[in-house]
Amino acid sequence: MNDTQYAKYCRDQLSEFASTLQKRTEDLTDGDSLKELAASFSALANGERDLYGDGPTLISRLFTTYPDFGPTLPRDLLWFLGGECLHYMPDDEIATYQQLDELRHEAASQGKVLDLHQARSSIGKVQ
Repeated sequence: MNDTQYAKYCRDQLSEFASTLQKRTEDLTDGDSLKELAASFSALANGERDLYGDGPTLISRLFTTYPDFGPTLPRDLLWFLGGECLHYMPDDEIATYQQLDELRHEAASQGKVLDLHQARSSIGKVQ
């Protein structure tokens, strides 16, 4: 998986998460803060908001205000957005993502494309 494919993969995960969160909150009343957060994630996924500027803020809001929904956020998005999002990852998970990034960059330097799923399996993180 090269950088472009990885970015698309993460954006696809964001879209899927946003869609699921939107569906889970559709019966809430207008003005409900969780419903508004879901709408913000949908806007982010649709490119209507700044991914790198607004994404970490929305993720922090999700984890601090609605911690029950935190585990539903794909872990790849925490790593992809980095910065403050890394506070929601344990050290061993960060180490795993660092290994994956190193493998991805090594493959790219050799003109190869890393199979992310196979790489995860080889380092013990099956997904």
